Amino acid sequence: MRRPSLLLASGALVLAAAACAPADDTSTTTSAASPAGSAAADACAKESLKLTTPGKLTIGTDKPAYEPWFKDDDPSSGQGFESAVAYAVAGKMGFTRDEVAWAVVPFDSSFAPGPKKFDFDVNQISITPSRAKAVDFSQGYYTVKQGVVALDGTKFASATSLAELKDAKIGVQAGTTALEAVRAVIQPTKDPSVFNQQVDAVNALKNKQIDAIVVDLPTAFYVTAAQVEGSKIVGQFAANSGEPEEFGMLFQKGNSLVSCVDKALGELKSSGELAQIESQWLTAAAGAPELK
Repeated sequence: MRRPSLLLASGALVLAAAACAPADDTSTTTSAASPAGSAAADACAKESLKLTTPGKLTIGTDKPAYEPWFKDDDPSSGQGFESAVAYAVAGKMGFTRDEVAWAVVPFDSSFAPGPKKFDFDVNQISITPSRAKAVDFSQGYYTVKQGVVALDGTKFASATSLAELKDAKIGVQAGTTALEAVRAVIQPTKDPSVFNQQVDAVNALKNKQIDAIVVDLPTAFYVTAAQVEGSKIVGQFAANSGEPEEFGMLFQKGNSLVSCVDKALGELKSSGELAQIESQWLTAAAGAPELK
């Protein structure tokens, strides 16, 4: 948080007292102001942080930890997008890799109300108003786009625009941003086929009951790599809503670490390091053409 500057106030005192005060009085005024200026910075010093385990930054995520977020189901490797981001944030906060501990936290329980056994959780958790009633979030570290997946060689696999997908029978999971995006952005002439589980949509694609599925882009990479042989990413597009879907780091409500993690993320964004991490671990995103 910004603090009001003491410069004008201290300057006025110096001018008022200049004619009668000894020269070293001004140094007293300056030194009195300095502790307030350094207090905000000191609040994020490692030794000042209130941690779940003293001396350790405890980060939660689910198991299994899927690619491309984590490599080989090992969050502690520093490989995979979210693992790399977590360690970059930890480094900005003054923690070495040996001072980072990982805790297994099921996705659904992470944003339930109540005490947490981690300092923050990183697990592709979308920032939503309903979740923010029970937990706190950092600023977003990844803005989600939607990916269209089809069987290679089929009619809609070669689409290069959203208009070319109008006549496709599209499958999507219920209650997802993808469903909203299909209806608002693609606006297909046929109602989308809505499935309770993502795996049901995947199976429908395998069985050629639908022409394509729409999921978030990182999931699209997983679908094509591990779930549906002979499938391809047709392209990507942004959800046409007022606020883009973003993933945020999750905290117990009222956790004072939020501002310090936000500070670290801000530095990673301004330096370009966060974009470099995304490029390194989500490089396939560059190969999924933008559909407009």
